[in-house]
Amino acid sequence: MQLLDHVSIGVPDIDAARPFYDAIMTALGASKVFDRPTALGYGERCTIDDTSSTYLAVYLDPNEITESKRHWCFKAPSREHVDAFFKAGLSGGGKSDGQPGSRPHYHPGYYAAFLIDPAGNRVEAVCHTAKP
Repeated sequence: MQLLDHVSIGVPDIDAARPFYDAIMTALGASKVFDRPTALGYGERCTIDDTSSTYLAVYLDPNEITESKRHWCFKAPSREHVDAFFKAGLSGGGKSDGQPGSRPHYHPGYYAAFLIDPAGNRVEAVCHTAKP
């Protein structure tokens, strides 16, 4: 079962967020479906014929983002995608919050990387498959 249908992330500066989210979503294989002055969209929305898709919206939100427990984790199809997510996020203006690597305290196949977006949101990419 896929638990999430869609997620929205607020950012105070959409122009600063755009290169970061464009980079990490491309690295994970998610298509950009819209780019507006106040919102970005990635992935695919569910339809009556496709109920398994997932969608991310990044919206302009002028409220300050403070350190919190907010955290968004994206599934990656491979460890190479996790590595690409991390590199793309750094080049897109993000900061490292945990380099790509195994996290055996979650489970033996857990391979993830963590980034802080330009607004201060914490994002992660994870691959759950065993190392080939």
